Amino acid sequence: MRVDIYRRPEAEGRFSYLAVPEGKAIPQEATNIDWADEARGVEMDETQEHWDDLGIPEPGRQIQKKGYAITSVREQPRG
Repeated sequence: MRVDIYRRPEAEGRFSYLAVPEGKAIPQEATNIDWADEARGVEMDETQEHWDDLGIPEPGRQIQKKGYAITSVREQPRG
């Protein structure tokens, strides 16, 4: 699956990531946060249990359920 990836800074030099299917807008419930473009059209395997670099668990399930996948609060990677 090709996704567009957005990033936002968090405390202590950590980041959250948001992945949406390529070309789709950020869903309304996530637009109240300042997301910055990180990458466009990145090929990712949504069947993986975890996208380690982004701290995103169950990306396929999240995208199917919500239309996007987001970093777990407990897994925010360092920049």
